[in-house]
Amino acid sequence: QVKLVESGGGLVQPGASLRLSCVASGISVSGYSMTWYRRAPGKEREGVAAIDKDGHTNYAPSVKGRFTISQDRQDSGKITLYLLMNNLQFEDTAMYYCAAGPYIPVTKVIPPPSWYNYWGQGTQVTVSS
Repeated sequence: QVKLVESGGGLVQPGASLRLSCVASGISVSGYSMTWYRRAPGKEREGVAAIDKDGHTNYAPSVKGRFTISQDRQDSGKITLYLLMNNLQFEDTAMYYCAAGPYIPVTKVIPPPSWYNYWGQGTQVTVSS
C-alpha cells in the first residue's frame, strides 16, 4: 500500500526559506516519478518541481532558481522527497502536495496531475509580512 505524508509547511516572511518533506512508502523504486504540486486559493493546481528515479528534475519557471527538489532512497524502499524553497514570495503561498506514480521522463515537461495515482494530504505554506 502506497502512502505519502508531507510535512514542513508553515508561516514565513518574504525572503525566508522552508524545506518540505514527503515520506513515501510502498513505491516501486525500480520505476517512479514524483512531483510537488501546489494550489493557491482561487487558482488551478500547479506543478512546481518533478523528479524521477534517476534523479532527473524539472521546475516550473516561477520557482526555477529558488526551489530545489531532491530525494533520499532507503534500502527499505521508503523514499523521502524534499522541496527546499528559498527566497519565498507572497505568490508562493499555497497548499503543497506531493504525488507519486509510474516512471515518466520529467526533464521536458512536469507530468500532469492526471499521471499520478498517489497523493499526500498536503502541507500549507503561507508567506506573509
